[in-house]
Amino acid sequence: MQNTEISIIAVGGTIDKVYFDAKSQYEVGPPNIERVLGELNLSIAYSVNSLMRKDSLDMTDEDRGLVAAAVADDACSRILITHGTDTMVQTAEALQHIAGKTVVLTGALEPALFKTSDAVFNIGCALGAVQALPPGVYIAMNGRVFRAGHVRKNREKNRFEEI
Repeated sequence: MQNTEISIIAVGGTIDKVYFDAKSQYEVGPPNIERVLGELNLSIAYSVNSLMRKDSLDMTDEDRGLVAAAVADDACSRILITHGTDTMVQTAEALQHIAGKTVVLTGALEPALFKTSDAVFNIGCALGAVQALPPGVYIAMNGRVFRAGHVRKNREKNRFEEI
């Protein structure tokens, strides 16, 4: 992975949800970022690692430890993480101790496969951010980039905002 410009770690969340007609419910599926990026004419090198398939409400501190270990062990210095929005802030904060890497978390409020999803926009913002920002941990959502520890999800307005 040394030649990879950007390492993408998928952990699940709404961005990766797929609809199962027989069950009339959504489940976290394989990383939808592969499909999104595959449809674009990108001139960047990247790899995708599906670390887990969890709704972020189901993520535990142990899961965040696995994400932190994956980031710390990754040979790449630029890492994008797709994550559920409900606990993205907590995971970002759990990664702040990792030095020398630019880590950007992003997600979506609707599954990436939906035409009305914000996934493509958020992924694009995150890709730009991970290439341009200095080392640190960030969240790219709703057209903004926030530093970990200075952001929250406003559930009433269904968007992220600086604190």
